[in-house]
Amino acid sequence: MSLLTRRRLLRRAALSATAAGAARTGLAGATAAGLAASASALGACDSPPERESDAERNGTLRFPPGFGWGAATSAYQIEGAAKEDGRGESVWDTFSRTPGRTANGDTGDVAADHYHRYAQDLDLMRELGLRSYRFSISWPRIQADGSGRPNQRGLDFYRRLLDGLHEREIAPMATLFHWDLPQALQDDGGWENRDTAERFADYADAVFRALGEQVPVWLTINEPKTVVQNGYLTGHHAPGHQDEAAAYLVAHHLQLAHGLAVQALRASGVPGRIGPALNLHPCYPADDSTEAAAATTLYDGYENRLYLDSIFKGAYPRDVLADLGPDSRMARAVRDGDLKIISSPVDLLAVQYYTPLYVTGSGDTVRRWPTSQADWQQIYPQGMYDILTRVTRDYGRVPITITENGLPCPDAPGPDGTVDDAGRVTFLRDHFTVAHKAITDGVPLESYHVWSLLDNFEWNEGYEQRWGLIYVDYPTQRRIFKRSAHWYRDVIRRNGL
Repeated sequence: MSLLTRRRLLRRAALSATAAGAARTGLAGATAAGLAASASALGACDSPPERESDAERNGTLRFPPGFGWGAATSAYQIEGAAKEDGRGESVWDTFSRTPGRTANGDTGDVAADHYHRYAQDLDLMRELGLRSYRFSISWPRIQADGSGRPNQRGLDFYRRLLDGLHEREIAPMATLFHWDLPQALQDDGGWENRDTAERFADYADAVFRALGEQVPVWLTINEPKTVVQNGYLTGHHAPGHQDEAAAYLVAHHLQLAHGLAVQALRASGVPGRIGPALNLHPCYPADDSTEAAAATTLYDGYENRLYLDSIFKGAYPRDVLADLGPDSRMARAVRDGDLKIISSPVDLLAVQYYTPLYVTGSGDTVRRWPTSQADWQQIYPQGMYDILTRVTRDYGRVPITITENGLPCPDAPGPDGTVDDAGRVTFLRDHFTVAHKAITDGVPLESYHVWSLLDNFEWNEGYEQRWGLIYVDYPTQRRIFKRSAHWYRDVIRRNGL
């Protein structure tokens, strides 16, 4: 791998990562750009909702009948109960308990205590009117060491959750892996070790056979790109490595794990649909130069095509492989038949949209739009339309579900006890509007899951950022519907804006 490629990979990861270390260093160390981003974040969160359009008032932005309005969570971010009922340790337990890794030393040991309060949370989902709920299953809760006989107490928890969803007529959507790799597997090399993909297939098979009759939709790997970039390039996420040579070896093994899980579902005979969950960033040239156009194409290769092409075309992008070099650990790891496994036919694609990227001729990126409290997130709803239509155009009419889209705000209850997150309402309205346009223009979008149902542990940001529709007072675990939750309930009831 060339020195230029190393630098580009590190820049790319830093700009794509959910890294806000600068936000924790205080204003004294902030740059002018950082201060501007902070001001934009406050504006995005505090601005009043825009006046409704005539179409909204007349109820003309209706979504297709049966559209799956939902919300999303993940296990480590909400469950807590880190040492209960046979759950093993994950890489995020280790990472978050390491000094300096997370804001304020926060961990997911308790989080939103969903493990004990799931029945209350199910009632809140029903009150919200959800038609779909996307959650993840904790691998170390099912296999403490990442292999062997599944832990019945862990399976029983998810069975109770699934029973509760069905009783409330909410469709479950279960993610098999949302970053909480068992620490025992990490100790054996983690995703750098090809065997981890095989262990994942075994785990997936055990979960399919135990819970498959209750789950209509499965998602395999959540955001493999984030594991690669944040976990192995910047080190901002578990396992906290900065090893560019390992990063794309990890990418291949994550893609292989996805394909093996798809094959495991087919072999199990359990009914259900399955697909990947990819965070896709539309990439645009920062100017009209030929250099910016070329750099954007390669950037898109790393951000999007590396994952989309391997799943839907059975090949890694040639430009990315050439940029990494024939002697890269990734190139040397690909075996005959691997791409056939990775491209095992899927039933749907889960798209997670947060931000666009604008690429200069030198391969850097620049900001064009206001940012949220998460300084990596530019608020640009049109980017959602662009990525949805691009996927449909380039990869065919595979059914699409949006499994994450949302906004962090410094929410707090007012004197009357309510949480007025007006900016989140504006954000969601704008994104729902472009989603509707994408459907009108032929995108087979069948559901939309807001990130997130609850305020939760936001990875290396700890509890500094609140993304939820429902406010969580962590000392008391009290839940409060935010303004956005009341608004979203009306959207669901009307099936549109």
